[in-house]
Amino acid sequence: MPAALPNLKVLDFSRVLAGPFATMMLADLGAAVTKIEPPAGDETRQWGPPYDEAGEATYFQSVNRNKKSLVLDLKDSGDLEQARELARGCDVLVENFRPGVTERFGLHYEAVREANPGVIYCSITGFGRGEGAALPGYDLLIQAVGGLMSITGPPEGEPQKVGVALVDILAGLFATVGILAALEYRRDSGQGQRIEVDLLSSLIAGLVNQASAYTVAGVVPGRMGNQHPSIAPYELFPCADREMVLAVGNDRQFAALCEVLG
Repeated sequence: MPAALPNLKVLDFSRVLAGPFATMMLADLGAAVTKIEPPAGDETRQWGPPYDEAGEATYFQSVNRNKKSLVLDLKDSGDLEQARELARGCDVLVENFRPGVTERFGLHYEAVREANPGVIYCSITGFGRGEGAALPGYDLLIQAVGGLMSITGPPEGEPQKVGVALVDILAGLFATVGILAALEYRRDSGQGQRIEVDLLSSLIAGLVNQASAYTVAGVVPGRMGNQHPSIAPYELFPCADREMVLAVGNDRQFAALCEVLG
């Protein structure tokens, strides 16, 4: 099949996981993504083990396929001008710099939009632009602050993080949805848009039924191990040779389960 986004030019200033995941989704859909890295490289190039046979971190590889990498030192005037020139010609710009960095380099939304009115400018932060904007937005911290760890793990155990950086992935997906929606808007209007995604809001949105239990019914969710707060059997069961998961979502399935089990 032909690519869905064959003519889209994406300038990726993001690093670590949420932003690179979003731009990788766009690259997978056919966009031409240029990843801008500082001379030291994206931090995840050093996040190992594991490494592949060439000694490169598999973590970095997991969210940076299908991209062209360009090393630019934004503290160098020549490199900075090259970055600005790329921003003037791109369709989408994605960044997750610390507050104030893009302003210092003249790569903030207002400056880029002035030269490129159709740009779709996506900023990914830990806590948004308001209070807490300067705090580091690492996935583990958001899992703790956002409440995910309080509902993960055995009832009598300590709070646990999820086994993958789920908050970063959620934020990356929300960023991708926002970018695609902005592209649709631009197709009719000719105007770009600014998109702001933060990790905390992404996690709170991802809590769905657990958050609704509190906001609507006043029920404070807690850790239940592998059990489900609303349906059963929907958990892990120990058996003679190994564990088995049963996920029964309705009465018809429960009747079939009883018949199978005798």
